[in-house]
Amino acid sequence: MKKTNILIATGIYPPDVGGPATYSKLLADEFPKRGIDVKVLTFGSVRHLPKVVRHFVYLFKILKLSERADIIYAQDPISVGLPALWAARLLRKRFFLRLGGDYAWEQGVARFGVKDSLDEFVKNYDKYPFSVRMLKKIQTYVAQHAEKVIVPSAYLANIVQFWEGKKGKMRIQVVYNAFSSPSIPETKEELRRKLNLKSIVILSTGRFVSWKGFDMLIEIMPRLRECIPGATLLIGGEGPEGSHLETLIQKYGVSSYVKLLGGLSKSELAEYIKASDIFALNTGYEGLSHQLLEVMALRIPIVTTDVGGNRELIENGISGVLLKHNDKEGFITAIKNAIQKKDINMIDCAYKKAQQLTLGRMIGETINVLGV
Repeated sequence: MKKTNILIATGIYPPDVGGPATYSKLLADEFPKRGIDVKVLTFGSVRHLPKVVRHFVYLFKILKLSERADIIYAQDPISVGLPALWAARLLRKRFFLRLGGDYAWEQGVARFGVKDSLDEFVKNYDKYPFSVRMLKKIQTYVAQHAEKVIVPSAYLANIVQFWEGKKGKMRIQVVYNAFSSPSIPETKEELRRKLNLKSIVILSTGRFVSWKGFDMLIEIMPRLRECIPGATLLIGGEGPEGSHLETLIQKYGVSSYVKLLGGLSKSELAEYIKASDIFALNTGYEGLSHQLLEVMALRIPIVTTDVGGNRELIENGISGVLLKHNDKEGFITAIKNAIQKKDINMIDCAYKKAQQLTLGRMIGETINVLGV
């Protein structure tokens, strides 16, 4: 029986850190175990080239690798999605698209001065600059021409439906994320000695972009130290907001107890999670967070925001605490209570939820959607 061949087109791939990188690596590892041949083409292979040129070079690379592929599976709608769609149409290959977020909104916030939340953005995108409107049109075009669009949460499915209004051409399927957490043999105490952590540790991680809300966590640390003496904030990640966060650390005079860890490997990050006392994520947007799943599985209490897919993972007051984005008073109170009370029932509920979202389930559902 002929094996199915899938080409995964992804913007980032390990050692890059981020949801698409983690997801693509999982598929590359797991699909062959189920008799599916996989090739991965990352946009990182052309990112050093000038803009526009890189996209055409990426298209040629896809065309070459897709000759034997049955399916081209793109992990974003523009940087890899548009050339992947062109290649699929030229070669008459099946084309699928996975969306972990709204690319036009993310770029609008990062580069074009968009201030609105994603929920407001999708309802009023016509008021934004031309570049943002073009990104919106391109991502909608690519999604409409995919055989199916896979999203990691019901929240994001609703967002994507807004893209095309009442046309209803897209076939959207929700497949919840899963993760493969590395085995960590050391105990919490052993890890704390290894990482030289001697006080209460508040951990936050993610790409350094404005909607992740790290600036608010830095700002509230002096007040948190008043009620949690010796508390330390560690922030793992990297990205365009890195220098801004460094500036804020100096501005608030917190450099002795707020540290940017930089980019961490998956195993290094898992060690920091297990060694920490609480995970705080003041994000303004999440599709469905791989990171929260890993924290839940490693039995660390979570304080995060009531946005996007977070509410599909965390039940407020039952398996974690959900707050409004940038709620300073709420985060101070919730972090203090989580550290002082150490609610084991809440941690257990979060752990049980994470165990339901297994890797086998995600791979099986993805294979069914792809029809292989």
